Amino acid sequence: MEFRLIAAAILFNGNDVLMMKRSERRTLNPGLWATVGGHVEGYELANPIQACVREITEETGFEPQDVHELTLRYILMRNNRGEFRQQFIYVGSVTRRDFHQTDEGELHWIPFEELLNRPLPYIFRATLEHFQFNRFSPHVWFGSAIRSLELDEPLVIWTPLTDPMM
Repeated sequence: MEFRLIAAAILFNGNDVLMMKRSERRTLNPGLWATVGGHVEGYELANPIQACVREITEETGFEPQDVHELTLRYILMRNNRGEFRQQFIYVGSVTRRDFHQTDEGELHWIPFEELLNRPLPYIFRATLEHFQFNRFSPHVWFGSAIRSLELDEPLVIWTPLTDPMM
């Protein structure tokens, strides 16, 4: 089984979230909306926030000093056709609204309440649906992506990561 780490960011400016409509030419989720992010490089394995900041800079032009309060909020696990994926999703804010475009897709500021009206990969949809009701939760959430036998569709089971000894 192959293993892949991914780091992504839900970036706010006021009540708007920076989202990317992925290029139709991309192999991964063409034409769908997603947050900014990408693969964790080998030298970033022990520090996925470093990968997240790098991806933010590469895909938006925002420098590290433009990003504030970048905090780990979600860790998701899934088996994608034999490739084991672990995703680290951070939430932060930026004070700038200008960004540069990337060949990976088109960036847009979307009002938070309109995010779920867009075609999204199921893992991002599940995360944003959960975040909508747990935005101010103090927890980091662990999500395990499964296939619901009852619904016959993908489902994410959420658990808050807490210290079992406290």
